[in-house]
Amino acid sequence: MNQFRLTSLIPLIAMAALAGITWWLLQATLPRKTDDEVRPKEHTPDYFADNFSVSELDQSGATQYRLTAQSLVHYEDDEVSDLVKPAMRAFQPGKPIVTATGDTGTVNADASIVNLYQNARIVRAPGGGDPQMQADSEHFRVLVNDDVIETEKPVKLQRGMSVMTASGMKYNNVTRFMQLFGNVRGAIAASDSGS
Repeated sequence: MNQFRLTSLIPLIAMAALAGITWWLLQATLPRKTDDEVRPKEHTPDYFADNFSVSELDQSGATQYRLTAQSLVHYEDDEVSDLVKPAMRAFQPGKPIVTATGDTGTVNADASIVNLYQNARIVRAPGGGDPQMQADSEHFRVLVNDDVIETEKPVKLQRGMSVMTASGMKYNNVTRFMQLFGNVRGAIAASDSGS
């Protein structure tokens, strides 16, 4: 009787083996995934830089903007770079240098938008009869192509002896015009010439 069971299982074992070999052959003949396939980009770093500096020149070859940072980490999906200790400096002939800094920051792919976070500060050097101006906030957005710096966060502004606070700010470095938004308070000194 055991002999009968064994001989009746042989066709079943053969069919299972044939099915297994068929599956293996199918897998072996399927086209392989290639590197040419477009894969979705992930939010992973694809390059790094330490103690870097990049400058944008005007048509005459003079430095117009300079972005520096202790470190940069670039991400492949959105092409945004994270910055540590960034500093953005604007140079315009005949105008005071404007420097914007932060503890951390980001810059987009074409370097047209630089965000500065944590202890963010803007300093416009004295010049042209104006005293030094300094603005402090937790966030500043530098719109490089427009030469505008703005924030939607509370800001403290010091210009010479005058001190102002506001809920937000927009500064145009070309026109040197500043707008303060929201709850604006301050004390304007009689003379800002003592800087």
